[in-house]
Amino acid sequence: MNRWRRPLILVSALLVAGAVRMPVEAAFTRQLRATGLLAAPLPIATRDKIGQTGAAVALGGLRTLVATFLNLRAFTFFTERRWDDVADTFNTIVDLAPRTSYYWETGAWHQAYNASSYYLNDSNLPPLRRDAAWRDSVLKGRGFLERGIRNIPGDPKLNAYLGFLLTDRNKSRAFRDADATFAAAAAAYQIAADAADALPYLRRFQLYALARVPSREAEALALARTLYQTRANRTPTLVCVYFALEVHAGPNIIDPAGFALSLFGSPDNAYKTLATYWLRTGERLPVHGVAAALNALETTLGIPADKSIFLQQPAPDTPDE
Repeated sequence: MNRWRRPLILVSALLVAGAVRMPVEAAFTRQLRATGLLAAPLPIATRDKIGQTGAAVALGGLRTLVATFLNLRAFTFFTERRWDDVADTFNTIVDLAPRTSYYWETGAWHQAYNASSYYLNDSNLPPLRRDAAWRDSVLKGRGFLERGIRNIPGDPKLNAYLGFLLTDRNKSRAFRDADATFAAAAAAYQIAADAADALPYLRRFQLYALARVPSREAEALALARTLYQTRANRTPTLVCVYFALEVHAGPNIIDPAGFALSLFGSPDNAYKTLATYWLRTGERLPVHGVAAALNALETTLGIPADKSIFLQQPAPDTPDE
């Protein structure tokens, strides 16, 4: 019996040590993966898709190399208009390189723009199927982009791109709930604008999205007032949005025509700027007081009734500034 005592003690000690180490090592592994220092294990489906050789390379620590080759393959599928293969390949790519924003952005672009445009113009499809395929592609692009943001929280590029997609007038009817869409765009632009090296226009774009959400006017006005203090922010769109939000906040206090003159400097400049803005009403930008100001300015400037801005057709899409 004594001859087995020492080995049994040794085995027991090893088992106890292993039991103690397992939760510690598991917690450490989770921490490394949460910080991006250690990649998660490849899903079985991903290993199947990239093949035995690709899996061996990926498991050897060269996942980004495999992702690069798959990106080239996806480009080939794109040139051949094999949209399902493009989407499937990018799903595999981001399994391999989930922390690379370029792949999330490119995969979303292929679905929300390239594939959707192809389906919208595919004369071989009946109109209803064409429209359904277009909408499905736009929504897939948005979903893919939002997956990327969940994988790389706070990434400014992905959030800026999401804000752009959600406020793109050519895509807006795909999203159904306009209020929720503009609120999501404002939140995305805010994250992008909060980045240390963010370009100034991102904060303005946050304002434009927020100003389109009913019940958020007070929040939008506070941001507009802050932005207006910086002269570089005083683009025609921002000043018009600021004008409309101020009139909305004090409709019984502010004289729209007088306030317009204080912002734009002259009746002619006020009329031209507000008239251009008025023709963009289809973009859901706030227009409180704009009609009243334009009516008064037409009288001041002696504009004939048959030349009134209210008789003109809405302008083609005008980019925000």
